[in-house]
Amino acid sequence: MAVTGLDITTRETVLDGRAFGSAGAYEKIAGIIHFAVDPSHGLHRAITDLALAQRRPDGRVEFWADFYLLQPADPARSNRRVLLDIPNRGRKVALGTFNSAVRVPDPSAPEDFGNGFLMRHGWTVAWCGWQPDVPRQDGLMALGAPVAKGATGRLRCEWRPNARVDVLPLADRYHIPHPAADLYDPEAALTVREHAGAPAVAVPRSAWRFRRREGWSFVPDPSHINLAGGFEPGKIYDLVYRSQDPPVVGLGLLAVRDTAAFLRGGLAQDGNPCAGRIERAYGFGVSQSGRFLRHFLYLGLNEDEAGRQVFDAVIPHVAGARRGEFNMRFGQPSLNAKESVGSVFPFTDDDQADPVTGQRDSLLGRLRERRTTPRIFTINTSAEYWRGDASLIHTDVEGHADVAPPADVRIYLFAGTQHTPGALPPPAADPNTGGRGLHPFNVVDYAPLLRAALVNLDRWTTDGVEPPASVFPRLADRTAAAAESISAVFGAIPEMRFPDRIERPMHLDFGASFEQGIVSELPPKVGAPFATFVSAVDADGNEVAGIRPVELLAPLGTFTGWNPRHPSQGAPGDLMSMMGSTLPFARTAAERAASCDPRPSIAERYPSRADYLRCVREAAEALVAARHALAEDVEAMVERAAQQWDLFHHGLTSNPA
Repeated sequence: MAVTGLDITTRETVLDGRAFGSAGAYEKIAGIIHFAVDPSHGLHRAITDLALAQRRPDGRVEFWADFYLLQPADPARSNRRVLLDIPNRGRKVALGTFNSAVRVPDPSAPEDFGNGFLMRHGWTVAWCGWQPDVPRQDGLMALGAPVAKGATGRLRCEWRPNARVDVLPLADRYHIPHPAADLYDPEAALTVREHAGAPAVAVPRSAWRFRRREGWSFVPDPSHINLAGGFEPGKIYDLVYRSQDPPVVGLGLLAVRDTAAFLRGGLAQDGNPCAGRIERAYGFGVSQSGRFLRHFLYLGLNEDEAGRQVFDAVIPHVAGARRGEFNMRFGQPSLNAKESVGSVFPFTDDDQADPVTGQRDSLLGRLRERRTTPRIFTINTSAEYWRGDASLIHTDVEGHADVAPPADVRIYLFAGTQHTPGALPPPAADPNTGGRGLHPFNVVDYAPLLRAALVNLDRWTTDGVEPPASVFPRLADRTAAAAESISAVFGAIPEMRFPDRIERPMHLDFGASFEQGIVSELPPKVGAPFATFVSAVDADGNEVAGIRPVELLAPLGTFTGWNPRHPSQGAPGDLMSMMGSTLPFARTAAERAASCDPRPSIAERYPSRADYLRCVREAAEALVAARHALAEDVEAMVERAAQQWDLFHHGLTSNPA
């Protein structure tokens, strides 16, 4: 087995032994998990630059990862499943998502466990670091990977600041950069675009330097860039430069694989704290880590070195049709740029041809060949459709026809939702990026739908109970539409601005060595766009395709997966990344007439608050009957709807200026 040891630094009962229903008390275990893999193993040949990593005398390559586990203190009370939550940029996400909990690095307080959903159902929840560029600070989970000694090459950084700054790190947000090999490299190139789709304009080399601010002055620094006059908000900056000796990023894929294999099959004498407890393993990834799971599937890595299947089922959540820089030389796993290696063909699970390039491929082809395909729930929100890529998982690349998912896959759109579950009241700025939208953010909380999805996936995998059929926009029934074709519906809503530009993935050529994980063409050659779609909408502007949450079944407003950038942060005609909008209905017929709002008012729809809550309850119960929600969530959905009613009647009109 590739896991060579687990150094446990913390093992304790959580919440002083408080019981989570029939699952009882939980314990947490934290430490470092160690690995050693054989570079010559057939599966490992797919890992870029593994052959360049330092080896032990026996030929194996060593690496380590941060490790964290929550499990029932009494093994008899476990449901005998482990959910491996793939950290997003080093952060744990499953408790915040399934438990609707406060997201913290070390769950210790009652609010850190939220409604206790995963615990009450007896799940073992595990995490391991997989990114070598995550700093080991503030409880973030990282990977210790060897470097590819002697490797050199170019890479690309992209930034879009929300405020004027004069220095930026050569990394996404707080991550560890690939330092420039030469501070004065004359071939390093910085460009700027006014907005998405605008031509890139070269910034003179004399206007910027590799340096950082130190006090009132600047000092040379290969990990930062300084631009004279500053980087302007809303503009898109791209830097291409040369670096050397990168970490072997693709070992993160093996760390996840081998941690899951260890927890489900490792022995007690090997240090496995779950020995004899686990019968099924599930992988869960959100956004970036959902894209990581798609990449994991694409490379066919769902088996350990002994050929045993690792994950029985996976949920790539809000990943759209993309993958990422998870297995390439100078990979930046946190990079979220549109024109990146994560946006390349293929997109569908089954085999498809791209008539532009002649390429034929599929996401699951390698797994099919090795008979290690897990059950898959591919779940997206409206935001992944409006950013331009999610529909590619279920249409052909020319946009001519629907592509049905295979029998062991379900595809779901959570209609009328943004990338993350909405909050009441909505924040003024995206808590992750500081980005602000022109409209109030989307308040729809899709967590009840996600909890039901996990239960459905488990019943399918464990008991053979078929889950609800896939629900997504389809060309055949005209529930899929080009985004521009529905602009008139939104244009009629007072104060609502439709974006000036709709971005779509483009054909990208990264050079002849791309299949080996080495990019030689930077920036990439850009070709024709792919055809993409969003859900069609009703007269209110609410989506008609997908699983419609109670907020759409008994609406108080229009809820979208898109939101234009706030003018104060530049490029107001472009869409924000990942955030949606809430446009409440007028409260009364008189307010509606005064604003020329074509949507019936709240008072015209619901005679009273009680009548509205009755409609919400009926909608929640209908979702339960369809197995898209759990009976245990009905009261919480009704209570939240009451809060939404009260908030909307106090007036939710716009984000603060």
